[in-house]
Parts: sequence; C-alpha cells; structure tokens
Amino acid sequence: MNATAARRPARAAPAKRRARAPARPPAKPTLRSRLSNRSLRRAALAMLGTAMLLGAGGIAAALGVPAAAGAALGEGLGALGFEVKRVEITGVRHMDRVQVYSTALDGPSTAMANLDLPRIRADLLRHGWVRDAQVSRRLPDTLVVKVAERVPVAVWQHRGRLALVDAEGVVLDRVSVDKMPDLPLVIGPDANERTGGLQALLGRTPQLRTMLSGATWVGGRRWDLRFHSGETLSLPEGQAEAEKALRHFARVDKVARLLGRGLVRFDMRIPGKLVVRMSDEPGASLAMEDTSKSI
Repeated sequence: MNATAARRPARAAPAKRRARAPARPPAKPTLRSRLSNRSLRRAALAMLGTAMLLGAGGIAAALGVPAAAGAALGEGLGALGFEVKRVEITGVRHMDRVQVYSTALDGPSTAMANLDLPRIRADLLRHGWVRDAQVSRRLPDTLVVKVAERVPVAVWQHRGRLALVDAEGVVLDRVSVDKMPDLPLVIGPDANERTGGLQALLGRTPQLRTMLSGATWVGGRRWDLRFHSGETLSLPEGQAEAEKALRHFARVDKVARLLGRGLVRFDMRIPGKLVVRMSDEPGASLAMEDTSKSI
C-alpha cells in the first residue's frame, strides 16, 4: 500500500433506503361534506347571479341601453339557469293557490332578471282575499310570494247574490247557499261597507253577538238586527245612539228574558222607548217602559 492510498479516508457504507409506505386511497366525502359543498356551490351561484343581475342593470343604465337590449340580457342570464323554476307561497289559507301561481307567472318572461315584482304585487292586491303581499327573488330560480289574507266577518246578500266580506266591507269571494259559513248575514245596499260599524256595535254586547243571525241596513241610516230565536230589533240612527240602545236591550234581556218568548219585534227607534210587538196582528204592540233615564 502506498502512502497516497493510506491517506484516503475509508468510505462509509451506504445507508439503507427506507421502504415507502403504500399510498392511501383518497378519503370518500362524507354526507356532511357533500351537503356543505352543495350549499357552498348554491350560495356562490346565488352571489354570482346577484352580481350579474346588478351588474347588468348598472351597465345598462350607465350606457343607456334600450329596454329591449336589457330584456335580451336578462333572457341570456335566464338561459344560464337564472329563471323561475319554483314559486314558494306562504300565508294562503282561504283563497285558491292556483290564482296566486297564475298571477305570479302571468308575465312575458320567467327570467329572474326580467320579473316585474311591483307589477306582480299590484296584480295580487286586486284579489279580494289579499290584504297585502310581498314578492321577492331567491336566486337562482325561486320566486317567493308572501300573502296576508283578509278575515271574513259576514256574508253580504245583495241582488240575489251572497259574498264573503271583511270588516272593511271588501268583497272576498262568492259563496253558495249550501256552503255558507257560520257568520252573520248582512242585507241591503252598501251593507258591506257598514260591516265594520256593525262589528263594533256588537262588540259592546258579546252576549247578544252569539244570538245574532243577521242584520239589515235600512234606508242607508240604521240597522235591524235579527236573532236566531226569530225576533227583530230595530235600532235608532247613529252609531252612538245604536250602541246605547243595544246595551240597554242587553240589560233588559238579561233580567226579563225578552228573546225566545215568541215575541216578534222590538223597536227602539224612539229615544227613551222600548216598544214590543207581540204578534204580526195590527195593534199588537206594547210600550214596555220609558227608558229615557236608564239609557
């Protein structure tokens, strides 16, 4: 061995290579992750659609794009999926839901960008049942309609027809004789417009309200009340005077049991007088008392 070879350091033994672990298969997405991803994609799509709708409207307004071009742009967005595929309706109990669907979709286009929401709301308010309505978009494809219905308080009979009316006198819907609800029957021209006053009048005497079968608006001035037991009570003109008379009648009926005794009519049109008609025969009337101090 020569001197040069002696000076060379000895080579270290090569390190053993570590065996590589086998690659793990990718984890399957869980139901939660799939739902989360779906919600994220839907939210992103809705945000994108909102930005596109707002952007399209802003660009069209800034550039003075004609309405036809703006409508065409909206139709283009509709072709991308931003069109009505579902109508979500809440608040409907009495009216026909088909009427709401028909009104909501009664437009020249179902593209979300081209929906005329104020026009849809105005058309909904033309239905008697609808007291108020809210219409909005839920991108990418849902039209949301929230309806506040009116509440029927009476059945109005006029010119041989029956109709449900609310406390404001608005005609809600036609009703047939065989399907009349358990509501008072009001008769006479403009009686529907006086229904609110009648409700306030009866609210002062709840014990009589349950006995009432109907009321007739007489001469555009006052009410004749009809009870289930067959009697008629003629009230004086004026809301305040009618309330006083009805309260007094309720007190007398509580003590003397006027209703249900086969009497025919009670007349309180004359201040301070309660006149009772005992039968339909002429002269069968009796002034029971002077109520001028008790009313």
